[in-house]
Amino acid sequence: GKNDEGKRLDRFVLKVASNLPQTLMFRYLRTKRIKLNGKRAEASTRLHEGDVVEMYINDEFFTQNEYAYDFLKASKELDILYEDENIIIINKPPGVLCHPDGENYTDNIIARVQRYLFEKGEYDPDKENSFTPALANRIDRNTGGLVMASKNAAALRILNEKIKSREVTKKYYCIAQGIFKEKEGVLESYLTVDRKQNKASVKKSESESAKAIKTGYKVLSEKNSLSLLEITLFTGRTHQIRAQLAAVGHPLLGDTKYGGKAAESGKAYKKQYLYAYKLEFSFKSDAGDLNYLKDKTFEAREPEFVKDFYKNKLNI
Repeated sequence: GKNDEGKRLDRFVLKVASNLPQTLMFRYLRTKRIKLNGKRAEASTRLHEGDVVEMYINDEFFTQNEYAYDFLKASKELDILYEDENIIIINKPPGVLCHPDGENYTDNIIARVQRYLFEKGEYDPDKENSFTPALANRIDRNTGGLVMASKNAAALRILNEKIKSREVTKKYYCIAQGIFKEKEGVLESYLTVDRKQNKASVKKSESESAKAIKTGYKVLSEKNSLSLLEITLFTGRTHQIRAQLAAVGHPLLGDTKYGGKAAESGKAYKKQYLYAYKLEFSFKSDAGDLNYLKDKTFEAREPEFVKDFYKNKLNI
């Protein structure tokens, strides 16, 4: 099918026959029990729409159809900012996961997207060999804002490429503690992540485990020893904004993990005051099926904490 275009033969086989051991798959490829268009093929062969993959293997190796799809247990609530035949841009509320974790598997943004498309008749798992609607970017559970979902494999591939080449610009609002000496600048450092503690550390020098991070900031306003910032994300690492601002002495309001003051009870934001409010599609090269998005900008509604800031309702 179209959504299998460009996928490696071995990855396609392991997706369709998920119970097939990898070592056995390679043996079956060598002995032509798995064939491509009636012939022996290398594991790395890229598939094209219309190719026929034949697998002469035991039924037990094939994925069993699940008619009680997990995504149907997800909430129907989905705040869609934009949608076309290839992508959906969703305004994610704080407190909702983008993807399942070890504790919450059924209700998250991607499951809601899959349910939405399934009920619209645009996604049928039984007719897909290896593709499921997927997110091209993610934000933390307690950060609100814009995330992009792809409806097909081509759109996902293009979005991933454009994000990697920094041709999609992501901007955030946040409330940082303290007053910045420099009202605009770019922070560059290195970041490591402790997965067990789910916490990032910022270092000034490069190391084998540290990844380079780059964050632009602009002070929009100052009140009550707080600064309202617009953040431009040049790299997208785990907790990048939160950890990097804390490292320069300006943790986010509400971000107790990185030294910020706890959010006040009764406020709309219970965790960090951070919101991914804008996406800019600044394509510099061909974007194939998504060329029509070039130079388009999508902006979410102003989050409540920005309104509260200007109304002088926030303080430390």
